[in-house]
Amino acid sequence: MANVAVVGAQWGDEGKGKIVDWLSERADVVVRFQGGHNAGHTVVIGNVEYKLSLLPSGVVRPGKLSIIGNGVVVDPWALVDEIAAIRKQGIDVTPENLKLADNAALILPSHGALDRAREARSGAARIGTTGRGIGPAYEDKVGRRALRVCDLADPNALEGRLEALLLHHNALLRGLDEPEIDRRALLAELRAIAPQILPYAEPVWRRLDAARREGRRILFEGAQGAMLDVDHGTYPFVTSSNAVAGQAAAGSGIAARAIGYVLGITKAYTTRVGAGPFPTELSDEIGRTLGERGREFGVVTGRPRRCGWFDAVMVRQAVRLGGIDGIALTKLVVLDGLDEIKICTAYRRGATNYDYLPSGTSAQAEIEPVYESAQGWRETTRGARSWADLPATAIKYIRRLEELIGAPVALLSTSPEREDTVLVRDPFAD
Repeated sequence: MANVAVVGAQWGDEGKGKIVDWLSERADVVVRFQGGHNAGHTVVIGNVEYKLSLLPSGVVRPGKLSIIGNGVVVDPWALVDEIAAIRKQGIDVTPENLKLADNAALILPSHGALDRAREARSGAARIGTTGRGIGPAYEDKVGRRALRVCDLADPNALEGRLEALLLHHNALLRGLDEPEIDRRALLAELRAIAPQILPYAEPVWRRLDAARREGRRILFEGAQGAMLDVDHGTYPFVTSSNAVAGQAAAGSGIAARAIGYVLGITKAYTTRVGAGPFPTELSDEIGRTLGERGREFGVVTGRPRRCGWFDAVMVRQAVRLGGIDGIALTKLVVLDGLDEIKICTAYRRGATNYDYLPSGTSAQAEIEPVYESAQGWRETTRGARSWADLPATAIKYIRRLEELIGAPVALLSTSPEREDTVLVRDPFAD
């Protein structure tokens, strides 16, 4: 049985929460491997909606082990609050079913302060971050200044490392005309939160290695999407970590060969939150219709998402970069009732055509989509659980997307409900 990595194939918000939750029924272990509490996954069970940020989507299923890997940056206060919130909804979260990598880097209040101050100073050139400190936390990790979960267990080391880190942070905050962080107060806060975090902490790579050797099914859950990847996305309008499938191994501490199948999640159209290029964006009535029907608001921020036609160039690039074996197509229902549906098949910049997304910032801003048209359908796709339940023209649209992106549809989600899913190919069976 294959272990499966689930990644976004667009700019995030593709509907990974439901798909991971659906797949987690077949998994024994569910692992988050990158990002922070800027990610937002919504899982719907019956009439109850669970909004998750740091917790893996598998946490809502009993009997599953959830792991937050070393590739995630962790705000300890946000994690404690999220555990408390999910417990109020009847989900039991304990150190037995949730493990936290002891070598994961921490997000501190100073990271959020720096994040928000930089965005405010950038004005029209701002990137559109969530302001939660994810980028500065990754900077400190790479710069070897970060506090890690394991440091909470070593009071003497914690104080020294915090002093060195705030020397750097406070210098930046002074330069931005922002208040400095009080070291003693923050140290006291860290010492207070430590007993609430440390029971979950362990070297999770050992547990994952044991699970792999025992033949247990492992599901790796990414955040954001391939086009927000710090290396391969629309730089600088990207997240601060690698969001492609290759990060699943490094961000959890498991051998790369342990990942057998990569499932890419993509909407039947395209959305984006925040600033940055968006070749197929629609600023007209159709764009507003897509946003309203799809309830396109960020899970974490509540910000409205920008909407546009399906970009086959971008998704094909994500398929190739991430080694995506199959895709889970979501929100097809949003296109119900449209007479005509457009698909971006190439880009044009002046007299030059592109069959990929160029790396240059100017090129990304100036490219225009080349479209082909597909016939819409009047019937509803909501709640379909087999191909026979779908309109013929909807199936034709799906088949055309498969041709253009170079990957088959393995799963088709037809509503937020768990069981409203057409299974074409079980990723765990490969």
